[in-house]
Amino acid sequence: MADLKSTFLKVYSVLKSELLEDPAFEWSDDSRQWVERMLDYNVPGGKLNRGLSVIDSYKLLKEGKELTEDEIFLGSALGWCIEWLQAYFLVLDDIMDNSHTRRGQPCWFRLPKVGLIAVNDGILLRNHIPRILRKHFSNKPYYVDLLDLFNEVEFQTASGQMIDLITTIEGEKDLSKYTLSVHRRIVQYKTAYYSFYLSVACALLMSGENLDKHINVKNILVEMGVYFQVQDDYLDCFGDPETIGKIGTDIEDFKCSWLVVKALELSNEEQKKVLYENYGKTDPANVTKVKALYNELQLQGVFAEFESKSYEKLTAAIEAHPSKAVQAVLKSFLGKIYKRQK
Repeated sequence: MADLKSTFLKVYSVLKSELLEDPAFEWSDDSRQWVERMLDYNVPGGKLNRGLSVIDSYKLLKEGKELTEDEIFLGSALGWCIEWLQAYFLVLDDIMDNSHTRRGQPCWFRLPKVGLIAVNDGILLRNHIPRILRKHFSNKPYYVDLLDLFNEVEFQTASGQMIDLITTIEGEKDLSKYTLSVHRRIVQYKTAYYSFYLSVACALLMSGENLDKHINVKNILVEMGVYFQVQDDYLDCFGDPETIGKIGTDIEDFKCSWLVVKALELSNEEQKKVLYENYGKTDPANVTKVKALYNELQLQGVFAEFESKSYEKLTAAIEAHPSKAVQAVLKSFLGKIYKRQK
């Protein structure tokens, strides 16, 4: 895996060099330096799980056949397109949320001399994806399908972000809007398509598969994405900050979290009142009251039950798939996230 990661990072350097020589633009030293610094700051800094999953999935679809250098390069290039997409979303997301840090360093727009130029940088990041695809995939039979896939997933993610933002508009804090179906829709569109489905869809296209024949694979991966986000919501409150690497703020931020939705479902009138009065307030005393209510409602047990039911359902759906290779891909995804602590 370490070896795969170093190969993957080498491909980043190749793609970056190509983008900094893109013939469609007349580069100056200043513009080249700006884009290089912007890319290095925003693209390769995460865990790279989404990108690496393209190669992992492609390997499993090839059922043990050695990958050629060309296949590893192309799989890595597609993986980096997903990391570019992620960087584009995060740069703009941080501005919308007025965030301060990302991946343990200041958000890009917070840097001196960057500010709202970051909006245009986000647009550039988004535009790099079709540049990479054209350079390396335009002679492939699945080129148009790739373009279509990235456009589709980007639209779904931006639409999910929109529902999330309009559900939590400042000054309109209304917990009664928060239901399981609202939570599910936000997660499905904002996270599941680009974090789970996209990597596998890229690997399927590289393997010569038609995505229209794999709707059930998409559905399983979307379910996995929902399960992953519920875990995230749970860890935000009950996870160990040392392990997850951040202090959760969903309660303060009035997030439509699975925990608050469940709490609303299970509360009596008295308990609902506690939620309405304390949720979304930054004072630690209010946060403590919400957490105390979560404990009173035994949400840790409710989550444990949700986790085992989801696992059973996902496993059954995966095992019903006719292709052993596709099963292996889906099981590998599920194995990475089941009972995770961070």
